[in-house]
Amino acid sequence: MTGTNDDDRPAVDRVRRALLASGLPDTVATFDDDVPTAVAAAEVLGCEVGAIANSLVFELDGAPLLILASGAARVDTKLVARQLGSGKIKRATPEFVLEHTGQRVGGVAPVGHPERLRTLIDVHLSEYPLLWAGAGDHQSMLSISYADLARVTGAEPLEVR
Repeated sequence: MTGTNDDDRPAVDRVRRALLASGLPDTVATFDDDVPTAVAAAEVLGCEVGAIANSLVFELDGAPLLILASGAARVDTKLVARQLGSGKIKRATPEFVLEHTGQRVGGVAPVGHPERLRTLIDVHLSEYPLLWAGAGDHQSMLSISYADLARVTGAEPLEVR
């Protein structure tokens, strides 16, 4: 792990500020190598892939929908759409993700966005006492409990797989 220069990492700085503003400690860790996937992150962190909370942005009726999903499974967008009583949920483009989160795909954090996003959280993440999530870039991760993650994001718990 290395220290982070906030001037070089504005997205990571916004994530840190969001954690602190929510009354949580700054748990952001920055690594020498990229950790853009759940598998890569779990390997570096020495945890189960299921404890990685992927921040996945989808598009629902033109608006962003953030789904915090366990790295151990894929999101079933048809299941989620049925439970929400909504139309088709589609994977957002990298440009859409950057516009709504201020962060690039592969490093999207659950917090630190320009505006609060409608957020769902995978109920299976509650099986892990400590979760890891992206922290704004490809080299940074944050640690957080399920309860704190749901609280700071305003996420609705949902079966997403």
